[in-house]
Amino acid sequence: MVPNITPENTENNGSSTDHLNHLNDEWTTSQLGFGTRAIHVGQEPDPATGAVIPPISLSTTFKQTAIGIHKGYEYSRANNPTRNAFEETVASLENGKYGIAFSSGSAVTSTIVISIGTGNHIISVNDVYGGSFRYFKRVANTQGIETTFVDFLDPQNIELAFKENTKLVWVETPTNPTLRIVDIREISIIAHKHNAILVVDNTFMSPYFQNPLELGADIVVHSVTKYINGHSDVVMGIAVMNDIEIYQKLRFLQNATGAVPSPFDSWLASRGLKTLHLRMEKHQENAMAIAKFLEKSDKVIEVIYPGLESHKQHKLAKKQTKGFGGMLSFKIKGGYEEANLFLQRVESLAEHPARMTHASLTEEHRIAVGVTDNLIRLSVGIEDTEDLLADIEQALNIAVQ
Repeated sequence: MVPNITPENTENNGSSTDHLNHLNDEWTTSQLGFGTRAIHVGQEPDPATGAVIPPISLSTTFKQTAIGIHKGYEYSRANNPTRNAFEETVASLENGKYGIAFSSGSAVTSTIVISIGTGNHIISVNDVYGGSFRYFKRVANTQGIETTFVDFLDPQNIELAFKENTKLVWVETPTNPTLRIVDIREISIIAHKHNAILVVDNTFMSPYFQNPLELGADIVVHSVTKYINGHSDVVMGIAVMNDIEIYQKLRFLQNATGAVPSPFDSWLASRGLKTLHLRMEKHQENAMAIAKFLEKSDKVIEVIYPGLESHKQHKLAKKQTKGFGGMLSFKIKGGYEEANLFLQRVESLAEHPARMTHASLTEEHRIAVGVTDNLIRLSVGIEDTEDLLADIEQALNIAVQ
């Protein structure tokens, strides 16, 4: 396994395919399919035992044969074989060179923001994840970093928001929870014209359906907790990039602040990655079925899902992504009481953004971005489609009389 430590060690992104010689000796990882990379890249058999699943490396300290002479690992906060293996896999799936895994998605956000330095400015999409909004408004601003929130529906909207000290443009697409689509390529052109770094939160699409680096992003980030791990038993985050200077700065800051995931969590997330391509297809299949069902319901005012032709940015979604994902939102007929009744009765993974993920937003901001009291977000699972539909139908019948 190649340690993800220095530019020299990481330049090929751990792309050795010796264990894939039975497929094609000439292939590189970029030529392999997504599922093959998810299973094999960074997951070389253990050289000591031949185990096809690399063991968890729980050691905090690693032997040196002399001062500074070691096998790429010194102390587990700086580098760990299990964590590095996971980083290699995700970097490959995002078609990037370098991956840095963190203890949470929020740790990714804070490290990137810290990297731009005090006295600088961020432009963020206005309907950003509530946790990111909270960090920008209540933490970053205390460190002398200002954030301007802009509607990215028209990419040209951000032009007026740039300042001389703007260093970072922060994008989610689709946004959470209103599922607006941001034109990554157009935003990247504008951001780079102003010498700003473009960060894209790709959590909702996963690397399977969208690769922001190929569209001009400088950094792509994920809450690993969601689709990448996929089993609701890990809290982690990851950032992937191609630029060596960005990588070195973020790696240094991560080591300095200690925002690293445990080896066991890294191992679990690696396990989850192996079925990501299979799960995302089922998530999408079920989400589309539910979206179409909700569109026909007289108990629903609006359905928001990029895969529907009724979505205002459906054409952009088709152009920019390879699929539409498993997240959808809808506005139930009524208000908070009806939404609350629905959530009490449904067994699917559902939430009320106004009181949960986006509770940190002011009421004025929530209304401006469409996070109303009757908005419900569904994270559609991979259960049998008929069972999910039946569950949602019975909950709607109870909530809306």
